[in-house]
Amino acid sequence: MQSPDRHGEDGVKSVENSELPVGPLIDRLIHEPVRLEIMMMLREVQEADFISACDRIDVTRGNLSSHMTRLADAGYIEIKKDFVGRMPRTRMRITGQGKTALKLYRMAMQSFLSGE
Repeated sequence: MQSPDRHGEDGVKSVENSELPVGPLIDRLIHEPVRLEIMMMLREVQEADFISACDRIDVTRGNLSSHMTRLADAGYIEIKKDFVGRMPRTRMRITGQGKTALKLYRMAMQSFLSGE
């Protein structure tokens, strides 16, 4: 049992959940570093192809693919697959919902970092 001053056995003060500060809601889907890089890249360009995105973000194809799927499932990006001749091509673009989510994420992070 902890003492009334709520110091644990190791002498470190514990904090009750009700005492934690309430901050802005951070979109954890976007907050993941690779997904944030994808979203920021797509904010700057109208459309990006899969290979260029792999090179720019410096991730493996499998890693990029799984992050793209998560963002697409959330409605933040749109993925288009087609062929150029016989070569498959995958392209992605940010959606209106994705632009809004990224804007809200940036506002929440700015608020969080400024301590507001």
